Amino acid sequence: MVELMKRVLIFGNSGSGKSTLAHAYAKRPGVKYLDLDNISWKQDRPGVREEDLVSIMNLDSFTAGDEQWVIEGCYSGLIAHTAKDATEMIFMNPGIEVWIENCKSRPWEPHKYPSKEEQDKNLEMLLDWVREYETRKDEFSFNEHRKLFRSFPGNKVELLSNQ
Repeated sequence: MVELMKRVLIFGNSGSGKSTLAHAYAKRPGVKYLDLDNISWKQDRPGVREEDLVSIMNLDSFTAGDEQWVIEGCYSGLIAHTAKDATEMIFMNPGIEVWIENCKSRPWEPHKYPSKEEQDKNLEMLLDWVREYETRKDEFSFNEHRKLFRSFPGNKVELLSNQ
């Protein structure tokens, strides 16, 4: 039996379990992995957003060809741009208690912070941002994620827990 090519988009709030699930997909042979954070922020200027056109060009370069891939993040614009090429969409929506607990227990992310201590300095700011998910009006909001999910015509699932 031939396994179908998979191109998976995983999105949701910070702390929803996107990275954990995406890494599990990426362990499969031949599957490329992209964390949208890596193309959404200037590499030489932490905290400064990359220009949309540059992020889109990098995203298109990553998805070019018929390769299998998994992409995760909370950027509705970039996810919507790539949805036409995806075969599957996963909306991680386990709820505020899970988001907060996952953020508090997040391991050091060396690709984002020079040290665990630097990462932890931003924890309260991150937790405040996570709590605003359902009321925000930006591309990272619940409303934008819900629109993305509803509009996707392919295979899709909303996960309400991390189990």
